[in-house]
Amino acid sequence: MLNMDFSERIVIDTSKQDWVSSPAGGVVRKPLAREEAERGHATSIVRYEPGASFQRHEHPQGEEILVLEGVFSDENGDYPAGTYIRNPPGSGHAPFSKEGCTLLVKLHQFDHRDTSAVRIDTNKASWLPGIGELQVMPLHEFEHEHVALVKWPANEVFQPHRHFGGEEIFVLNGEFCDEHGRYPAGTWIRSPHLSQHHPFVDKETVIWVKTGHLPV
Repeated sequence: MLNMDFSERIVIDTSKQDWVSSPAGGVVRKPLAREEAERGHATSIVRYEPGASFQRHEHPQGEEILVLEGVFSDENGDYPAGTYIRNPPGSGHAPFSKEGCTLLVKLHQFDHRDTSAVRIDTNKASWLPGIGELQVMPLHEFEHEHVALVKWPANEVFQPHRHFGGEEIFVLNGEFCDEHGRYPAGTWIRSPHLSQHHPFVDKETVIWVKTGHLPV
């Protein structure tokens, strides 16, 4: 088990992690949280070398992907950098990458009633006005769970707030900050239920953020 105590705040600069081999040749990973070696709850950065593929597998409790670099593919299509994917519980596929890709992947973390298949190219989707000068791109919601991209303009300060059901952030570009530290691009942050912070940025920053999904 790795980082499976959801009452703890976890911060990982993935740029400083080493790649770890996977069962598939040409596919390597940076584990962030994991229940068991090859099954159960897992959050990872995954890299496919050019031409790499993974055998067909099922998603008993769903799979969530954000394509960070390159083009990720399966038998259903090609997904360039910026694509957000949700494969619902009970789905399956045989993924590969012709040119190589890097992904943020979350496995076995869906509510069994959350059955929506999602494909969003965030390069083409619209930004909506958020609180203050923030811009928000909603990606998915189910009951208390909300997933979005959030764009912060330079020198933006957000109101102090508490996270019911926790918060998970992956910094896509720029540098996200709060009273606890500064988090460059590639940083993964998981904050527990009812945690609190006062975030801000000095330069334009984009984050992937999920709230309301951790144990309460």
